Amino acid sequence: MQFPFQSETREVIVRKKEKTNPSWGHDPSNRTMKEHIENGVINLDKPSGPTSHQVSAWVKCIFGLNKAGHGGTLDPAVTGILPIALENATKIIKTTLKGGKEYVAVMHLHGEVHEGKVRDIIPQFVGRITQLPPKRSSVKRVLRQREIYYIEFLEKQERDVMFKVGCQAGTYIRRLCEDWGKLTGVGGHMIELRRTRAGGFTEKDKLVTLQDLADAYAFWKEEGNEKYLRYCIQPMEVALKNYPKIWVFDSAIDSLCHGAKLAVRGISVVEDGISNEDEVAVLSLKGELVGLGVTLMGSSGLCEAESGIGVKMDRIVMKPGAYPKFWKTKEEEKEKNELASDLSSNEG
Repeated sequence: MQFPFQSETREVIVRKKEKTNPSWGHDPSNRTMKEHIENGVINLDKPSGPTSHQVSAWVKCIFGLNKAGHGGTLDPAVTGILPIALENATKIIKTTLKGGKEYVAVMHLHGEVHEGKVRDIIPQFVGRITQLPPKRSSVKRVLRQREIYYIEFLEKQERDVMFKVGCQAGTYIRRLCEDWGKLTGVGGHMIELRRTRAGGFTEKDKLVTLQDLADAYAFWKEEGNEKYLRYCIQPMEVALKNYPKIWVFDSAIDSLCHGAKLAVRGISVVEDGISNEDEVAVLSLKGELVGLGVTLMGSSGLCEAESGIGVKMDRIVMKPGAYPKFWKTKEEEKEKNELASDLSSNEG
């Protein structure tokens, strides 16, 4: 099984080719440092000890920001990937939850068990499982279903078993270890856990520490060198690399920023494999995130329909005014018609 959105590479379909005007907007990698920070995400390596909320607060303090949010809580003792979104990018941090999580865990068995028996139990936990959250969890303790995408046995040393698991957000690995241990006949519990993936973020994707952030920020402030800070902070669009995407014309952007739905005539390029009611990322032709929306038709309809609404926008990220207004309000249209009527009367 695979992570959500982690299928084969999507092909792009050009509905109508058009160039973007360089006079407004810019490639996400070319934002000013201030804009880069305000629209940035961090692939942070959380240390053992602090809560996820404390880590997020420390990041906010380092940069002197008003807002910072994390994508998926880790228990204090757990280490690993904790995506952090800054300022405007906090609007999309929840998308990391939909991409699934991956962990490397160590389970301690309470008695001697042959490795083969431990391995043979794995298929019982792959797929849809039912879990009761642990007593120490922050959610209501009721049975709930979660998806396990895969479990990879790594090694067994005496009574300790190391394994890798890919799962839906909200899956309790601690409970998985307890249930797995019961099926061996001797019991077991989790003794160590590290998150190695959260949505599109992996340990290979510019994973940085709190100290890295503090040093990079100081280097920029004291010496004016942006290199290290641009490495530590990535454009928020990176968080959506596994999302299905739609690119729109410059002329459609400002109306979307003011709450309009995306008409198919405003679409330039579409990725294939999109279905009706899929959540998609809507981008400018420069690759900037305009917002997230839900499709009202699939890829073929988005490319072939001559009219109609293609996407209902759910979350707008780009600020109004980033692109010029190519549309008119009802009041402006009314004034235009009245002026045209007056001119016509005068000419008569």
